[in-house]
Amino acid sequence: MTGAVAPFETVNMATVFLNARSGARRKILKHWDRIGRPPLATYAPYAAYLLTVEVFFQVALASGLISSARPSNRADIAYLFYLPFCMVFVSSDRLHRRCAPHFLRGGQEFVWGFDLKDDLRKLNEHYVRLPEATKSRGVMSFAAHPPKEGRFLVADLWDRHLAPWRNREETRAPREPTEEAKLLHGLNELTRAPALPPEEADFGPGGPDWIMIERVCRKKKGSWWQLPKDLEGCPRDDS
Repeated sequence: MTGAVAPFETVNMATVFLNARSGARRKILKHWDRIGRPPLATYAPYAAYLLTVEVFFQVALASGLISSARPSNRADIAYLFYLPFCMVFVSSDRLHRRCAPHFLRGGQEFVWGFDLKDDLRKLNEHYVRLPEATKSRGVMSFAAHPPKEGRFLVADLWDRHLAPWRNREETRAPREPTEEAKLLHGLNELTRAPALPPEEADFGPGGPDWIMIERVCRKKKGSWWQLPKDLEGCPRDDS
């Protein structure tokens, strides 16, 4: 007798773990059976991943590798559910430091949060030394990417995950005035469009063609100009 779990039990376990309602569970199992009972990792890859993390957690708890005396471990392990959607997983949690590497795919890496925090401090010190005239143009004018000189963790991460950023053109050709006007007109039209009532929102295949999310950016935050200092029509500080 082996310890293998039957395919049906695996799929059923996933529906239970994901709190699928009984009606939905029956539909899922019926559809899975109708298409030939494929492995869960093929049928529902993300559900298979979630189930893997949960089984890993339960086995680690049972074996004493993860403490059952710390209730926050339940919530902390759930942050690994985000891992498939990122290139770099950053955390200062010791549980994540121990567990995340077991779930990383090729092209992903774990970064210890305190190391990143220290590197961000070094970056801040680097940019503080720039001339005031440069800093007054706004951070995106000089910090749209990490410095190409010096040794910084952030630059190393960009080298591994966003290459070849070092060879990109530093400046872009300005748009033609007619193209600029057309773009501005289109953005204004989108801004004036009526909002969709929440009950009508549908993010499925037949959902909206576009979504606009508006954010407010302070002109200055702390010691840094986020937007050019001489830009009109914006608050001048972070108050």
